[in-house]
Amino acid sequence: MQKSFFFRLTILMLGVFLLAAGGCAVTQSASFYTLSPIVNSETETSIAKAGQGMAIGVGPIKFPEYLEGSQIVTRTGRNSLELAEFHRWAGSLKKGFLRILAENLSTLLSTDRVFLYPWRKSVPIDYQIVVEVFQLDGRPGGNALLVACWNIFSGDGKKVFLARKSSFRESTGAGGYDAFVAAESRALANLSRDIAVEIKAISEKNASGS
Repeated sequence: MQKSFFFRLTILMLGVFLLAAGGCAVTQSASFYTLSPIVNSETETSIAKAGQGMAIGVGPIKFPEYLEGSQIVTRTGRNSLELAEFHRWAGSLKKGFLRILAENLSTLLSTDRVFLYPWRKSVPIDYQIVVEVFQLDGRPGGNALLVACWNIFSGDGKKVFLARKSSFRESTGAGGYDAFVAAESRALANLSRDIAVEIKAISEKNASGS
């Protein structure tokens, strides 16, 4: 009887110990990331000269459903994706993409008059940029890929000056998710430059009256 009691007591104490050990186990914490804007440089100067004082409306932006979650999405195969449980966006990727695109265009066109969709109808807009993102993923240690269709409209949205589909591929190097997000930021910077160059060309064409 006494032996049975001590046996049960030992089992109970072992259970308490294992429960306490499990409670003290270190759990992995999530890391959070944001896209980053371009840094103004001499490379951007030639674009900026044509955009001073221009009013740009950026949006709406359309994203695929697989990018609407908080997890960073990477591609494991042609038809397979992986959602990183411990590597997440610090907020909405769609809103972050819109904000950084607007910030990039402000830098590239040297104008503070950049408005995010939706803006007030009373705001005078010279050009509106509408973007639909088809793909924004890739592989850490491989490439980040951005595929998007984008349009440049007149400020009232009634005239389409340009409609284009672009694809940008940026090497992530040998780094992890930080390098991967940096590569996605560079891809967005390249999209921003292409848009800014076309706005400049359209503006110059309109100014010349041709």
